[in-house]
Amino acid sequence: MTLYLTESEVNEVLTMELALETVEQAFRLMSEGGATNPPRSRIRLPAGGLFNFMCAAAPGAGVMGLKAYGVAPGNPVKFYVQLFSTETGELLALLEAGDLGQVRTGAASGVATKYMAREDAETVGVIGSGYQARTQLEAICNVRPIKRARVFSRNAERRERFATRMGERLGIDISPVESGEECVADADVVIVMTSANRPVLNGEWLSEGMHINAAGANHWMRRELNGDAVRRSDVIVADDIEQAKMECGDLIYPAELGSIRWEQVRSLADVVGGSAPGRNSDADITLFESQGLA
Repeated sequence: MTLYLTESEVNEVLTMELALETVEQAFRLMSEGGATNPPRSRIRLPAGGLFNFMCAAAPGAGVMGLKAYGVAPGNPVKFYVQLFSTETGELLALLEAGDLGQVRTGAASGVATKYMAREDAETVGVIGSGYQARTQLEAICNVRPIKRARVFSRNAERRERFATRMGERLGIDISPVESGEECVADADVVIVMTSANRPVLNGEWLSEGMHINAAGANHWMRRELNGDAVRRSDVIVADDIEQAKMECGDLIYPAELGSIRWEQVRSLADVVGGSAPGRNSDADITLFESQGLA
């Protein structure tokens, strides 16, 4: 019998700690050839609608599945995950996956931070104050001894609310600030999670040893980092390189201009699996580009 879980039922069992452990295991399986995750597919619909789906299979774990979500202008987006058995093909579970997707996206950045940020990272700069930024910060606080954070977004009320709520939730000091430059000044880890189409993180703001998680620009026409920020990154890692070549505006534009080469971009699976380093020295500026996986 197929199991159906609502959002509230998923949230009863889902924790960031569990998500971090599971996502790390998934990337390790990918590095060993035990899991596959092809790039996301999008079907354009009339009146600006989209149908998006992402599939993956992990025969070693006995499961395969897909995440699907439709976008219809003027209507809320609904996310669903279907999970199947690789042995029988049976539909094992259908999950409402709005919150699950947010936690999983945060967990991917958390895993990247675990392997790419300096061990002594204590300060985070957060550009963006939406719901996705919350799980990004929560994940980082689970893998590094974070003591303080700063948050910037264009809406002063939202960044102040973010600082208050997340500070209480995570038990750290969070200060709302009035510019992106002030937000990332001397930060050990930077989160960029926005709906921006144009860069909000400039290369001249970066400092030695910084790690950046960029997770908002998942369309080739969108960019959160300017070219200098990407060029200054000593190590560049993507959750999936082939998908990044299709959708990651942050990397597509610098690659077309010759500022970077795709050959220098590493996959997070290779970093987790140990075949590629996430950082070569404490002075490195490291960049993780998250496009989203099933």
